[in-house]
Amino acid sequence: MAGNCTWRKSSYSGGTDGSNCVEVAFAQAVRVRDSKNTAGPELGFSAGAWQVFVGAFDR
Repeated sequence: MAGNCTWRKSSYSGGTDGSNCVEVAFAQAVRVRDSKNTAGPELGFSAGAWQVFVGAFDR
């Protein structure tokens, strides 16, 4: 997925060494990547799909 955006590290990512982290960016699609491999693959979700995903953890 091309383009510049601001990446944010998940507050739920953990590990004492901080090595288990994902980052998310909000652009035309919601983008998710591994913070240890920022040049690697990304997942893309529509805004609606992301809301369903995040909402599943609000219970």
